[in-house]
Amino acid sequence: MNMENDHVDRILAQWRRERPDLDVGPMGLLGRLARLTTYLGREVEKTFLELGLSSASFDVLAALRRSGKPYRLSPGDLLATMMITSGTMTNRIDQLEKAGLVERLTNPEDRRSVLIALKPEGLDLVERAVTAHVANQHRLTALLEPEEQAALDRLLRKYLVQFG
Repeated sequence: MNMENDHVDRILAQWRRERPDLDVGPMGLLGRLARLTTYLGREVEKTFLELGLSSASFDVLAALRRSGKPYRLSPGDLLATMMITSGTMTNRIDQLEKAGLVERLTNPEDRRSVLIALKPEGLDLVERAVTAHVANQHRLTALLEPEEQAALDRLLRKYLVQFG
């Protein structure tokens, strides 16, 4: 397979042969995005697995780390950073707490609620994980020249803004 033709091109050619009445151009764009998402997701997950994490657990630890010192957020604030249900968030927090990476603390401003806080072990792990993750992202995007990366980033941003 050369750089000019990929698997999606063969699928599009088949549809064009079988259904010449359809404009299957968008199928190519969306098919390539889906394939790329799958490939990149596997590569990202490998990096996390090497550190004993999943993408899901990394997301929680990274949200806490990005919040800045003292690395604490309410479950609701954590939930607002991710596209998951509250039940899923509770499960993720439970797993991270069981692993000794986060703890539930009574909120000093409202004793009826809790804060999720990074424990020192969680902070150490997320620091190593984000360093490895960024290095992996550089590896995965190195195929594109810096100006191509910037152009693709602009186009994807424009597209994603439409979905809120």
